[in-house]
Amino acid sequence: MNLAQNTMENQRGKGLSFARRIYLPRAIGLGIGFFSVGAALYPLNMPGWLWALLLFNGFLWPHVAYQCSTRSAFPYRAERRNLLYDSVCGGFWTACFQFNPLTTVTILSMMTMNNVAAGGQRLFLLGALAQVSGVLLGWSVFGVHFTLTATQTQVWACLPMLTLYPLALGMVCYRLAIKLAEHKRSLSALSRTDSLTGLLNHGAWKDLLHLKFTKCQQQRCHGTIALIDIDHFKHINDSYGHIVGDAVLRQLSQELKFVLDESKLAGRYGGDEFCVILPNLPLSKAEALMEQLRQALDRYRHPDVSELRVSLSIGLARYQTSYADALEWFEESDKALYTAKHTGRNTISVALSRSSA
Repeated sequence: MNLAQNTMENQRGKGLSFARRIYLPRAIGLGIGFFSVGAALYPLNMPGWLWALLLFNGFLWPHVAYQCSTRSAFPYRAERRNLLYDSVCGGFWTACFQFNPLTTVTILSMMTMNNVAAGGQRLFLLGALAQVSGVLLGWSVFGVHFTLTATQTQVWACLPMLTLYPLALGMVCYRLAIKLAEHKRSLSALSRTDSLTGLLNHGAWKDLLHLKFTKCQQQRCHGTIALIDIDHFKHINDSYGHIVGDAVLRQLSQELKFVLDESKLAGRYGGDEFCVILPNLPLSKAEALMEQLRQALDRYRHPDVSELRVSLSIGLARYQTSYADALEWFEESDKALYTAKHTGRNTISVALSRSSA
């Protein structure tokens, strides 16, 4: 039940956003379109009720349509119907002013452009059918007539429509493109981030490891990998619960962010294992940073579990030109971590001799 409600709320939210995007171009287009259609109708001595209908369509309908769609249970569907009503009206006005060539092209092309921008090929085809039905409606009321010339007044009356409406529609499309780009960046960041700790996830960190390995190969620069494991983490979860275990993981991620600057690339490799790339650092400085991290976790006290103690085992491996690939570099740090865990834990093990640092 809750899932269905959430789905409906999401759909309604998207529909409201769609209605808001359409509102401004419709208000501008129909407002200035009033003058284009009015200039074409004026020489034809049309009845007063038609002018009243034109006033309603040009200046009141955009607001009525917006209220109808935003108050609907399904705003997106309601707004698509409103677009089809716009197309019917466009076809109707075209028949009323007897297919004046410039005004016809201006009105129908602007509406068609709007339909394509709002709904692609499907709405384009539905809009075209709606325009045809509007033409047939106009012919049924006023008969079939054609006026194939345009006056200078009608030319001037169409110029605002030809300039301002595409500008308004382009601005809406531009804002939508910016928003989509922001969403794309957000989704990309989420796909690369571990949800619990906010650090890079396994896949993102491995990708960066390959990039850093290639850079070290090409530029002959320093680089060190640190593989970090929380000692007896399963015991922490079993004894104090997963909420406390998650708090420990978050604390470690916070300490990593505090100790390391942005150039140091930290990630959660999986479970209680964390990994760090320390570019442009010799092994001795990398070891000092990891010792600072180890001591920080050693001082950590959980507010609800005062007896809890947290320690880290850390394996370090610096880049060597003899490594065939990034995987071999990583395996060296994994071996160093294995050594740290099997020589008492709560310590740092280095894969290479200090003399080579």
